[in-house]
Amino acid sequence: MVSPKQLLSIIESSLLGPSPPTPAQWVELTHAIRSSLSSLQSLLSFPPPKPSDRAQVKSKEVRLPDSPPISLDDQDVQISLKLSDDLHLNEIDCVRLLVSANQEWGLMGREPLEILRLAEGLWYTERRDLITALYTLLRAVVLDQGLETDLVADIQKYLEDLINAGLRQRLISLVKELNREEPAGLGGPLAERYVLDSRGALVERRAVVFRERLILGHCLVLSVLVVRTSPNDVKDLFSTIKDCAAELNGSSDTIKYQITFSILFSLVIAFISDALGTVPDKASVLCRDATFRREFQEIVIASGNDPIVEGFVDVVRLAWTAHLMLVQDGTIAAETVSSASSNDLGYICSCLDVIFSNNVFQFLLDKALQTAAYQNDDEDMIYVYNAYLHKMITCFLSHPVARDKVKEAKEKAMSVLSPYRMAGSHDNNSNSQKAVELGSQPFVSLLEFVSEVYQKEPELLSGNDVLWTFVNFAGEDHTNFQTLVAFLKMLGTLASSPEGAAKVFELLQGKTFRSVGWSTLFDCLSIYEEKFKQALQTPGAILPEFQEGDAKALVAYLNVLQKVMQNGNPVERKNWFPDIEPLFKLLSYENVPPYLKGALRNAIATFIKVSPALKDTIWSYLEQYDLPVVVGPNLGNNAQPMASQIYDMRFELNEIEARREQYPSTISFLNLLNTLIAEESDVSDRGRRFIGIFRFIYDHVFGPFPQRAYADPCEKWQLVVACLQHFQMILSMYDIRDVDIDNAGDRPQLSSVAQSAPLQMQLPVVELLKDFMSGKTIFRNIMGILLPGVNAIINERTNQIYGQLLEKAVELSLEIIILVFEKDVLLSDFWRPLYQPLDVILAQDHNQIVALLEYVRYDFQPHIQKHSIKIMSILSSRMVGLIQLLLKSNAASCLIEDYAACLESVSVESQIIENSNDDLGVLIMQLLIENISRPAPNITHLLLKFDLDTSIERTILQPKFHYSCLKVILDILDKLFKPDVNALLHEFGFQLLYELCLDPLTSGPTMDLLSNKKYQFFVKHMDTIGIAPLPKRNINQALRISSLHQRAWLLKLLAVELHAGDMANSTHQDACQSILGHIFGPDVVNFATDYSINHTNSVQNSAANVGTRTIGKSKVLELLEVVQFRSPDTTMKYSQVVSNTKYDFLAEDILGNPTTSGKNDVYYYSERGDRLIDLTTFRDKLWQKFNFINPQLSSFSGEVELNDVREAIQQLLRWGWKYNKNLEEQASQLHMLISWSQVVEVSASRRLSHLENRAEILFQLLDASLTASASPDCSLKMAVTLCQVALTCMAKLRDERFLCPGGLNSDSVTCLDIITVKQLSNGACHSILFKLIVAILRHESSEALRRRQYALLLSYFQYCLHMLDLDVPTAVLRLLLDEHDGEDLDLLKIDKEQAELAQANFSIIRKEAQAILDLVIKDATQGSESGKTISLYVLDALICIDHERFFLNQLQSRGFLRSCLMNISNISLQDGGRSLDSLQRTCTLEADLALLLRISHKYGKSGAQILFSMGALEHIASCKVVNIQVKGSFQRFETKLRRDAAVNIDKQRTIIAPILRLVFSLTSLVDTSDFFEVKNKIVREVIDFVKGHQLLFDQIIQEDVSEADELTMEQINLVVGILSKVWPYEENDEYGFVQGLFGMMRALFSHDLESRTPTHPFQSLDKPRKTELNIFRLCFSLSSYLYFLVTKKSLRLQVLDGPTDYQAPGRLQQPTLTLLVCLLNSVTTALERAAEEKSLLLNKIQDINELSRQEVDEIINMCARQDCVSSSDNIQRRRYIAMVEMCQVAGNRDQLITLLLPLAEHVLNVILIHFQDGSITPGTIAETKTITYGENFDYGQDISALCGELIPTLERLELLSKDKVGHNLKVFHRLVSSLKDLGIQKLGV
Repeated sequence: MVSPKQLLSIIESSLLGPSPPTPAQWVELTHAIRSSLSSLQSLLSFPPPKPSDRAQVKSKEVRLPDSPPISLDDQDVQISLKLSDDLHLNEIDCVRLLVSANQEWGLMGREPLEILRLAEGLWYTERRDLITALYTLLRAVVLDQGLETDLVADIQKYLEDLINAGLRQRLISLVKELNREEPAGLGGPLAERYVLDSRGALVERRAVVFRERLILGHCLVLSVLVVRTSPNDVKDLFSTIKDCAAELNGSSDTIKYQITFSILFSLVIAFISDALGTVPDKASVLCRDATFRREFQEIVIASGNDPIVEGFVDVVRLAWTAHLMLVQDGTIAAETVSSASSNDLGYICSCLDVIFSNNVFQFLLDKALQTAAYQNDDEDMIYVYNAYLHKMITCFLSHPVARDKVKEAKEKAMSVLSPYRMAGSHDNNSNSQKAVELGSQPFVSLLEFVSEVYQKEPELLSGNDVLWTFVNFAGEDHTNFQTLVAFLKMLGTLASSPEGAAKVFELLQGKTFRSVGWSTLFDCLSIYEEKFKQALQTPGAILPEFQEGDAKALVAYLNVLQKVMQNGNPVERKNWFPDIEPLFKLLSYENVPPYLKGALRNAIATFIKVSPALKDTIWSYLEQYDLPVVVGPNLGNNAQPMASQIYDMRFELNEIEARREQYPSTISFLNLLNTLIAEESDVSDRGRRFIGIFRFIYDHVFGPFPQRAYADPCEKWQLVVACLQHFQMILSMYDIRDVDIDNAGDRPQLSSVAQSAPLQMQLPVVELLKDFMSGKTIFRNIMGILLPGVNAIINERTNQIYGQLLEKAVELSLEIIILVFEKDVLLSDFWRPLYQPLDVILAQDHNQIVALLEYVRYDFQPHIQKHSIKIMSILSSRMVGLIQLLLKSNAASCLIEDYAACLESVSVESQIIENSNDDLGVLIMQLLIENISRPAPNITHLLLKFDLDTSIERTILQPKFHYSCLKVILDILDKLFKPDVNALLHEFGFQLLYELCLDPLTSGPTMDLLSNKKYQFFVKHMDTIGIAPLPKRNINQALRISSLHQRAWLLKLLAVELHAGDMANSTHQDACQSILGHIFGPDVVNFATDYSINHTNSVQNSAANVGTRTIGKSKVLELLEVVQFRSPDTTMKYSQVVSNTKYDFLAEDILGNPTTSGKNDVYYYSERGDRLIDLTTFRDKLWQKFNFINPQLSSFSGEVELNDVREAIQQLLRWGWKYNKNLEEQASQLHMLISWSQVVEVSASRRLSHLENRAEILFQLLDASLTASASPDCSLKMAVTLCQVALTCMAKLRDERFLCPGGLNSDSVTCLDIITVKQLSNGACHSILFKLIVAILRHESSEALRRRQYALLLSYFQYCLHMLDLDVPTAVLRLLLDEHDGEDLDLLKIDKEQAELAQANFSIIRKEAQAILDLVIKDATQGSESGKTISLYVLDALICIDHERFFLNQLQSRGFLRSCLMNISNISLQDGGRSLDSLQRTCTLEADLALLLRISHKYGKSGAQILFSMGALEHIASCKVVNIQVKGSFQRFETKLRRDAAVNIDKQRTIIAPILRLVFSLTSLVDTSDFFEVKNKIVREVIDFVKGHQLLFDQIIQEDVSEADELTMEQINLVVGILSKVWPYEENDEYGFVQGLFGMMRALFSHDLESRTPTHPFQSLDKPRKTELNIFRLCFSLSSYLYFLVTKKSLRLQVLDGPTDYQAPGRLQQPTLTLLVCLLNSVTTALERAAEEKSLLLNKIQDINELSRQEVDEIINMCARQDCVSSSDNIQRRRYIAMVEMCQVAGNRDQLITLLLPLAEHVLNVILIHFQDGSITPGTIAETKTITYGENFDYGQDISALCGELIPTLERLELLSKDKVGHNLKVFHRLVSSLKDLGIQKLGV
């Protein structure tokens, strides 16, 4: 059994939706009705209290059905028993009620009384839902709602069964029972009087019950139309109506009247429908029982004493009479006249006598139709009431007996009413006796009754021949004005439709009536005008009196004229009244009654919209005839005031109308002017011509209106509404300009200036703003209208006949305040201090602000709520202390509930609101979203019930505990009820939650709430809306757009939780796990703290399986499929819309104007931020253009062209609407894709470690992204986003390859683990590359997209190039694998697979090589600087994978290499390279150099030869940028501003280093040349380059090696390498490079290199290791150079430094043999240490599984890699990290050994050469030594000392073994031995 709430929800969604119910909804509805039949049958019947159940509750343990026992505390027991006593409800049900209340509201911490009221409110809500469900079902059957016939038939069958089973009797009894003062009804004397309703508001229980009775009464009415009433039901209803009517004595309670009306019309409809349903073979149910007819006739004819009851009984008598008439007509038609029929005729006559004697028609008018209770009842019920009154009238007037009675009543009225009646005062007091006399005339009342019925429902007039026959009868032979007026009033009502208007016009135009016609109206007007004119022309004569009868008759005629013109066909009515001048001629005469003037002006107003020409005619007639104030001094030059106009409108208002307390003339005057002004299109004079009118309204009408007395309250509010409409028009039609600011700003201190200034100097809009901004008359009066508060307005709207006028006044007042808000800020800064912004004025009294904001509660009129919400939005943006003001005023809690109730009521509406600006739900959502970022506390915090007493970020949100917008929003998004109607509500709901999760203050509480298990919000809608099919574009494009946005905001919410969720919090951890499980599949998530065996194995094997197996499609891919559709067309192709090119150009001129969106611009920004066409402005501008081109367009001669223009505009507007929708859909598609990309990228980057099968998931995402981006349906913007996702996935795939794998034992790792690579299969890689190539070559592309695609291509190549972990050197791997049999085969297999992959990559690209090269080279030559840079790197990558010099030949044949060289030589940095543009050009230069360098490296000497042959060195040498760099580049440490250092370092990296690398690569050609070929071209060009950049080389050589960073060390190495290659060919050293190199040797060779290196392998950090390597690499370059000089140029070194020759300052300071021995010692020490460390590390790696966790952590800590390990990582991962780190250190040591061995060989060879050729014998330097030291110097001492240092070092070198060093040392040891032998010989000498 479904709950009442569910039942109502299902019924409303199925029956009240904008579209017919789907088959699924139909089935659901049928099931819900069937399961609820018992509840509906026993409507509101509940089990009564039972002593046993009471005892069970008191025992504090209760067992509810289908639930475990519930324990109660004392408070629960007390409340349950109190509920049972108050509601007459079973005690167990009361416990259930408490449980439900706790689930709905959360009762913890609430007071007992509050809990009691909440529980009672919930009970009444359930009752209300059940009753409303029944009412909705009855409505669906009775009223035509466009539902399918079969569905209606099914529902009707269920209802018929219910009613036949006694439902109607139950309804009647409930209406009675609920009115009793007992627990089951209104409540006993001790019952709680108040309950808390569904929004938490306190309401009176009696009001709730009365509302239930009213709905039950409505159900009763509708039930009569489903199943005919039985005689007993009729008697019960008659008894009930008398009881209800008796309660109305002295009561003004609207709802009591409405309940009584429902019972009354149940009887009326019962009688009429029963009789109308009579057919020949099926008699009336009621009339089949003669006994009932007799008994009911006796009951109904019996008279009573209570006039109210008797009046309602008279209505029943009328309905009973109509019933009898219809039945009699049916029997006569069937020719079955019987004695019963004759009895019925007697019944009819007796009833008619009573009906007419009591004048039931007047009673119906006074006590029903014209009451506020009747007019404010449910619209559908009023329609049903009026429809059956219409049937009753038709029946009544068609029966002969009734017609005779009406004829008799007419004759009586003609004879009784006086034909002549003069009126001297025309006021109400003189007519009191007449009113009594009129009230006793049934004929007049009948006419007015007919008028009133058809005035509400004019469509009932169609085809009503009976009524028109009655019109012909009633219009004849009027002898008095009372019957004539009533008849004309009826005619006015009959003219309420186009058909009726035409009939009435023809009726009065022809000769149907002798004395009633249009001619009578105009003749009478002319006669009186002639009388008045003659009186004025006669000296001393006074104006004749205006007969009251004539005045009233003229008013009635004019009302008919007004209705005819209002509702007549627009084409036909142009010709109906060609001359309307007579309507104006009486306006200026004083003795014309004001109400007649009012009727004249009202009639005139209907002619304004007939045609523009007629509007101008009306203006001219008004200037000629009406009172002077109408024209004023500015309305025209033709104003010729007549001499007889001795008074004006002010006099008439203040002296005539005010005395009578009636204001029809002024009201009509204002309405007429408002209608005229509204039709004015020329606003160039800014309203100056209307300033007289404005001043009159301001000073004399609206200003004193609160002080005036009013005989009729309706007139008061009519007057107010007319004034407010005038003010509203002024504010909306006219804008503020700068000149207004200046003019007003010149004299701000004179408050009386505006009053005393001439009218010509005043502008209405400025005067209005001044009034509001100073809190003057209009402002005070408007606030006087609003300040009584929303509750008072609701009360008057419900209970007073003028309620709708008051409602209109409130709506206009709020709209005016909003219009002032739009303009006051423009003026306030200039007009201070006399004029302040409106918010400042309002803030002077807090009650004013509270009153404005509380109108959101006014649910009678959505526009009033809309204005209140807009005012809230404005005030929240202006007033900083708004929240404190509301809290201080105790209005905050009410506002919270009101906004929530408004939002909730909108969510259950069933009609789509086309304009989102009128959608209250959207406005509230936008208000909440706009205020999120404003300073706390703000409106969003208040309305969502954040804790304003403490810090917002510490709030614990409890939506179930507090009724607020947050509770409603969560409920809306939880159910997603009526997705087509509430699409925008759902969309902005998701957006609101996303913005809340982003805001720093609200993110914590909101995310905690949404991740709570009670909501499971993040994943709840993944299936419901995430991957649901999109609505079709051609069926509901608006829903399709909103659906895409909903998914987008939902995905963004998921991304925020994944990105910012606190993983230390189990709630957020569960939420993220759930999100990942839903998106990627439930079997891919692992949040365990330890890596399990299955986990590690799956990670290890997943990548290899990619491309070889298929898994089920995950939701993340399904979500991507949702947005993979062709975007709708948004191009502006006007030529396809309109055939005429002239219109095409006009539209293009309007829409192509590059203006920003604004009030008068053709574009505007929607609530989503889309720039759309404002169709209204577009239409207006089109008309303006057309009228400007062809001013005679509106003339009759251009009618054909005018039709063409109309058609063209309609076509353009249709195109504009479609353009807007298509643009919105395109934006929504992109929005969802971006959101999807955020989820994917956040998941991949931050939560990837929690996913199993990571490589597989990443591959699928990468593959899907590339496939989608290559699709022809994919737009350019979407392709950019998809490419970004692919980039992220590719990067993560690269990272994923070398994560910690797992073996069979989760605690151990092996050397194989290092080479175990999680590489995609070759097939998967081929697929990626192929799809990437297709994406790059897509038809629609852009440089921005290609830059991303190129980056992805580079990332892919990088992925494919490295199948082994780059952190683990291959040499170390081979050493480790030497001890494992067959494991080297794995390396061979890897090498083979990599070669195959490289070959396949080349083959794939080669197939599309031409197209790819065309595109890349185009970007590299014509693109932006960033585009050029990355394109060059793509070419670099293509060279890397080149086979058979294919790409090199392509680049050569296209001349691209020469172009690169030209770019290098031509590049210039105008600003010294400090701008962004220069930096980008520098990056391009670096890429050019990198490409050339790649060619040189890839193709070896042949590549270098190609570059050299193209003049590479010449172009590099002519590069201007190098010269810029030299200046100050290497003085960075002397710069005062340290931040410049980073800039300079970057310049060295991007320019100097690449150039030096390229030059050095070209020096490889030098090795092929003969040493003695001095003219070798390459040598000469390199030497020329060096000479041309002497300063650069000098600065680099002079760098302090001890302080040089890595980049500088590289440059030093490059310079030394270049010089060592070419400078030996230079004969002279005038540039000093040789001395520089020698100086560097002396500095480095003598340096204590051991102090630079750490003594423990684990203490050697990355930077010191690299520094050590770089220093020895430099030593190697220098030693190579020295070796070259010694071997090729016969340089010989001294043992020690010789004496300094001060006469030869340029003498070379060569290195000595002693320095070389010192270097050899350092090298030997480094070799020993490196070999030892390497051996130690390899042993540690082999024994890694033997190390304890502490030892492993020590290794990790020593390597400073704590960032790679978290506390949750297990020992296996720690060992893996430690092993990789040790492999890195071992690799570094091996690299150092590889470098040190040749370095040592160079040194050994140099020393050996010196020893062998005897160049260091004592005689060689004897002369020098003798001069220096004298004769006693021992020459052998130096040699001995040298050999003494050398031999120990050589002995240490001999001890080096292959095992430790890892290299073959046979040649090396032979060299060492030879030198050692010579050394020993020298030592002996």
